[in-house]
Amino acid sequence: MKKILLILWVSALFYAGAAFAAVNINTADASSLSSLAGIGSVKADAIVAYRDDHGDFKSLDELTNVNGIGSKTVSNLRDEATVGSSD
Repeated sequence: MKKILLILWVSALFYAGAAFAAVNINTADASSLSSLAGIGSVKADAIVAYRDDHGDFKSLDELTNVNGIGSKTVSNLRDEATVGSSD
């Protein structure tokens, strides 16, 4: 029983830590951005270029302004990406 509780506790810590490891799209480089689901190297480069031209993203929804990124992709990124203190 103790072994099962220990495994559950460690698993909970792992998943809680993963939730806090969101990629900040305002500070991440192209390599980090390409680690996001649905974002390859071409889209990652486009995000960086858009950010360089227009400044920081105010929300994740603003990613739809980047060529090749639609609302479905943004919706899929909600758990993995952030713009900083608020999304």
